[in-house]
Amino acid sequence: MRRRECIASVAAATLWAVRPATAARVDRLQVGLTPVILADQIAFLSRWGRYLGAQVGVEVHFVARESYQSILDLLWSGHVDAAWICGYPFVRFEADLNLLAVPLYQGDPLYQAYLIRSTGAPEGLRGWGDLKDRVLAYSDPLSNSGWLVAQAQLANVGIAPRELKRAFFAHGHRNVAEAVAARLAHAGSIDGYVWETMRLQGMPAVAKTEVIWKSEPFAFPPLVTARRATHPHMERLRAALLGMANDPVGRELLGSLNLSGFSAGASSQFDSIRRQAALVPGSGVTG
Repeated sequence: MRRRECIASVAAATLWAVRPATAARVDRLQVGLTPVILADQIAFLSRWGRYLGAQVGVEVHFVARESYQSILDLLWSGHVDAAWICGYPFVRFEADLNLLAVPLYQGDPLYQAYLIRSTGAPEGLRGWGDLKDRVLAYSDPLSNSGWLVAQAQLANVGIAPRELKRAFFAHGHRNVAEAVAARLAHAGSIDGYVWETMRLQGMPAVAKTEVIWKSEPFAFPPLVTARRATHPHMERLRAALLGMANDPVGRELLGSLNLSGFSAGASSQFDSIRRQAALVPGSGVTG
């Protein structure tokens, strides 16, 4: 864990050092997306970008990556102007980030982490305490629901990560569900919003998995900007996001995201993730 923390810190420092002064274009906004959402279809993202562009007055484009670190690298290097990340990297790198907006899921800026297993899996796998000598799929090293929650829960039940038979990063919550459905892992730590959205969309992996544990509510993965570089139209982008629920086209797009709106958000909403991270060795968060 120390090695991973060191690599992240060095990468952030290096990217700041080489950040091109003219990387950000004022005639367009680039927004990075991580696997915290499922709406990665090119047609949908193009339509959403056109909608936001009309509200903001400049072109809006989305840039998707499977790795959370890749999106953070793009944000810190100035190649995207904003990014939809996760609550864990927000609290970890908060000194370098500003909140842009926090999505509303079922009316609240909250979501839960799930532990899932294969449907019809052998008896005896009912929760975190049954994972010793079993295979566990994580989502991403910088995911709250897909890594941090798992570390905290394994510690709560007295299982050290080395006591798992094996653990691996699937790099994407959807990939976690598909790995468990294919029985490449006995269980998976996954974003509950993503699993529920996959269920609404009738994705096969959900039919082959079942939820065996749900976490307390956590602050929903936020959209952020780099503190040192704010695009001149960023406030208009924030206003466009906050206003989506107030017009028919915006509500239709939100429906495709399985969201009910966006809120301004506040750092204090992430206190539960901050407290949890401070208890997990190697999280990079000291409280």
